[in-house]
Amino acid sequence: MSNLTIGFSLAYILLGLAGFVLTGSTHYTALIPAGFGLVLLILGFAAKKENLRKHVMHTAVLVALLAFAGTARSLSRLPSVFDHTAERPAAVVTQAINAGLSLAYIAFAVRSFIQARRARSS
Repeated sequence: MSNLTIGFSLAYILLGLAGFVLTGSTHYTALIPAGFGLVLLILGFAAKKENLRKHVMHTAVLVALLAFAGTARSLSRLPSVFDHTAERPAAVVTQAINAGLSLAYIAFAVRSFIQARRARSS
């Protein structure tokens, strides 16, 4: 699960950097996904230590949950990008991708937590 966290963190970082470049490198809020990615990257490497893994991975899911909570509203604005009425289409698309990444990570993590619990009890 730590390698998956590192992979998702790199996706967040790339998303933040791409959003920053797409907005003309003037809107620093486009780097917010990169901030989440940096936190997840640190947690991913910390999770490689066996004694820290459980707590660190739960913290990583909490970070992803916060990222999802902050960007989920963009999913309702996504249709306005396609009909060209979005006020800031790059921001809407970036936030929607961030929400999707967060939701996917949370799903993988929950699946991993369930598998780990089943493995411990058997």
